[in-house]
Amino acid sequence: MKPRSCVTPQKQFIYGIHKPEYCSRNLRESTRERSLGHFSTGEVFTNVANYPEENVLVNDADWIFEIPNPLSFRGSTYIDKEWADGSALTPQKISLPDPKEISFNKLLKEEKIPAEFLQSLPAPLHLALATTSTDPDDLMALAELSCRIEKDDKGVPTGLTYQKNSQGRVRAVISNHALFEAVANNPVLPDSYKEVMVLRPGAQGESEIVGEFTGSDNKTHSFEYLRRNSYIAGGHYAANMADDAVRYSIAQLSMDDMTGLRHLFYQRSFVRIADKIGISVKQNLEPCSADALEELREAILNALKRDNSLAGTTTLWGWNFGFDYAPTNYRLHASHQQVHQQYAMIPREVAIHSGSLNNSEGSMPAFGCGDMVAEVIENYFREHNSDFFDDYLGCIRNNIRMDERKDLESSLIIWEDKNSMLFVPKAQTSQWELQLMALHNKDGDIIGNILEADTASRASLDKGIFLAQKVLAGRGARMVTSIEYPKRIQNGKSPAQHLIYSFLPRLPQSPGAFSEAQLRYINGHYPEDFASVCRKELKKLDID
Repeated sequence: MKPRSCVTPQKQFIYGIHKPEYCSRNLRESTRERSLGHFSTGEVFTNVANYPEENVLVNDADWIFEIPNPLSFRGSTYIDKEWADGSALTPQKISLPDPKEISFNKLLKEEKIPAEFLQSLPAPLHLALATTSTDPDDLMALAELSCRIEKDDKGVPTGLTYQKNSQGRVRAVISNHALFEAVANNPVLPDSYKEVMVLRPGAQGESEIVGEFTGSDNKTHSFEYLRRNSYIAGGHYAANMADDAVRYSIAQLSMDDMTGLRHLFYQRSFVRIADKIGISVKQNLEPCSADALEELREAILNALKRDNSLAGTTTLWGWNFGFDYAPTNYRLHASHQQVHQQYAMIPREVAIHSGSLNNSEGSMPAFGCGDMVAEVIENYFREHNSDFFDDYLGCIRNNIRMDERKDLESSLIIWEDKNSMLFVPKAQTSQWELQLMALHNKDGDIIGNILEADTASRASLDKGIFLAQKVLAGRGARMVTSIEYPKRIQNGKSPAQHLIYSFLPRLPQSPGAFSEAQLRYINGHYPEDFASVCRKELKKLDID
């Protein structure tokens, strides 16, 4: 089967256009005309339109663009032309409104109802209030309902009450875990409550702090936690803003914060690789400086030229920003609101078993999402005898609008420097998806993973990630999943695979249902119009 992609060797995006005209045969047996209500004039309004007498002829259905994703494993995007044409007229409306102010405490006072009435609300209403209230008094009262909070003589929280469970493990006394999570993750909850509930080291368990980054001006501070028994085999690490540098919104996030979080990712990855191939790392009980990190990276690259035992391993990096809880107890996004990132190393292979826990039957490749990009590259080259990413970049730079309008902007690029490019993909898998592509390092080599990114390239990637989050937050996005598609670490020549980051906002009216499960992504705007509003958003930021 030919690879499905909108990228072509002609360096022009291709896509399909559905122009439906069809007849729907009427197989209905009965007619049940009923009143639906009345017009303001008193005339009855019925459902007669729902009961056609003949077959239904459809001659003017909306045109639908079908855009194969450049990376075929990500399916296709479908854009309703009528919907997108409307968005093109007012692209600034591609945004979400700010949350409305909500105060239950104020309502109680206005209605002269005792404040204790909040306690008697049904649990689903407690959850709804915990996630939507903008009144600290509401949230402090809900926090008190969810757990036992210890306070000093002035009423300031100093800690929680703890107890040992039947296995001897120490746990906080929490009466309602869902409410505890919901209220602790509301940005409006006073920081003193956030600290004792979730932010103070140890409040969320015994995960060891094995890394730390402090900014030169002491305004940024982050911890690196080891998650021993992780859903990622071999453990993973979490870079969290520290309890003295609370960041519950992207508006609070600084470029220095991003540099610190990403430094912990680079440092941990390079040190783990160095340990595996026997390179001595001098740092112990202190972080690597930026210069030391670059020296270590170069030493690793030199060692890999002599020893390919680590070839095939890869990094894993991701970031769920934003938290929400539905009153029905469905958690809608990340595990916590505080800015954090997670990362790990994935081995080349994993042992194969079939019905036995201890007897292996060989090995298979351990999955890394960047492998799917490598498969696209290989399939594309076999089909076209052309380099995928060279053609992809050409398509981005030569982009043409699908609606043929010459009076509107056509560029998909939001920001770029010599090392990386932030852009709107032609086929967005989230309605507001952005992507960051690494370009070339100081030696002119393609950057396929963080090990191939020198100091300037890493700084460029950090800035691109920071700008992506700021732009999306500026449009109103409050929940964004960010993932990395890296090339595996390899010895010698390897496919020309660029490192890619994808930023995927969750929007209120896009729950991720059967269409998305089939890799069919529905969109209501042209990608060029979203790129345009993102560039305008970028101009609002005071960033060099």
